[in-house]
Amino acid sequence: MSVEKSSKAAIIADNARGQNDTGSPEVQVALLTARINDLNNHFKAHTKDHHSRRGLIMMVNRRKSLLSYLKSKDANRYRALIEKLGLRK
Repeated sequence: MSVEKSSKAAIIADNARGQNDTGSPEVQVALLTARINDLNNHFKAHTKDHHSRRGLIMMVNRRKSLLSYLKSKDANRYRALIEKLGLRK
């Protein structure tokens, strides 16, 4: 259920603030979003997989807290990330 190495590298490259950046909130949120989207496809086929659903909820909450942190630190970066990932509709 993890993101493949090639797609993970592409996500990091698209959202990194610098050349060796892998830990900024933007990168973390983008990686969590990719994992959440993969799990959503999993749950369409396996509706009764409640153990994995708990992991999904933890990832969503982690993403929410990272977005809250980013919003409090730099609202412009927050808005740009939301727009780029298409999270808020």
